[in-house]
Amino acid sequence: MRLEQQIKKLSFAVISWVIAMSVFIFFRYSHNSGYPIWANSIMDLQILALCIGLIFGCLHWLSNLIVDYSFIYRLPYIVSLFVKGIILLAAAITIGRFFQYLELWGISNHNLTFWEMDAANILYSDSFKLLLVYLVFVRISLAFIEQMGLLVGPRELLNIAIGKYHRPLYEQRLFMFLDMSNSTTNAEKLGDYRFSCLIQDCFKLLNEPVSNNGAEIYRYMGDGVFLHWKVERGIEEERCLHLYFEYNQILKWHGSHFNKKYGFVPEFKAAVHCGQVVTAVVGVQKREISFFSDVLNSLSRLQDKCGALNQKLLISSAVALRLNKQQKDFNIEDLGQHKLRGKQHSMQIFGVTKIHQ
Repeated sequence: MRLEQQIKKLSFAVISWVIAMSVFIFFRYSHNSGYPIWANSIMDLQILALCIGLIFGCLHWLSNLIVDYSFIYRLPYIVSLFVKGIILLAAAITIGRFFQYLELWGISNHNLTFWEMDAANILYSDSFKLLLVYLVFVRISLAFIEQMGLLVGPRELLNIAIGKYHRPLYEQRLFMFLDMSNSTTNAEKLGDYRFSCLIQDCFKLLNEPVSNNGAEIYRYMGDGVFLHWKVERGIEEERCLHLYFEYNQILKWHGSHFNKKYGFVPEFKAAVHCGQVVTAVVGVQKREISFFSDVLNSLSRLQDKCGALNQKLLISSAVALRLNKQQKDFNIEDLGQHKLRGKQHSMQIFGVTKIHQ
């Protein structure tokens, strides 16, 4: 669980709920002079919206955290959404009780017991019922947005929403193709169902190194996955290399789990290449951001060379020349020029190994 990733999720939740509560206050009271007794103006209500938005944003993030890191995560999505909703509704009723107490205190100017609060019937008012319906609507809407972000990626979802790639754009991108070694043998040994479970377990562990190194998942292809960065971001601090070795280390840490469940520890080989691509949104019923370039084709052919050259990680000269020459974490070996399958021209290839310090 990376701190930076959780801060982003918390920020999204808080901002979304502050906006949602501000909208509710605006439409509920902007044309109505009947403010609560403790509110003198719409500004008081906006401050209230800010406070409640902050509270519900934190609860929203906390409910996601509880579900994502517990057994509930493996239950059907509708069940996890129901649990998240229950947490928020319980919080809403608790907050309603609290403000009911404040209202009664303002009227009577004396302390009341918890059970005496029912006298004001605030929890049973039409306004509070309307608020509960609105809370459910907001929670479901945010859950839908979050799920869409998981399916296509948060940045891709934002780019689709703002129409950035509705017209094709030229960009410089760095790609990694990560593929399971001996996947055919493993699939024959395990069968389709258990092999798909293996892939699920492997790619679940990929989340942390991807987040740690600022990568984005482009596409899953069977037992392989394409990752990408903007070139400068992927090269900076050798993120494109660190990701591979971090992932392999995580697989080894979970070796006992894999051995017990599948009888072996999976290994992955990878290749890294960069260059100019055309980025565009494609599709009508199902939209996605796609990259068009010979870079991806060359990357797949480069990754095929891992076995022949007895290497776990290969990079192209386009990547090697951009790396910091002073870096001391990796040994980069020039393997010479090699002809790639289906290509007319050869490519200079480099092998990468981790320097153990």
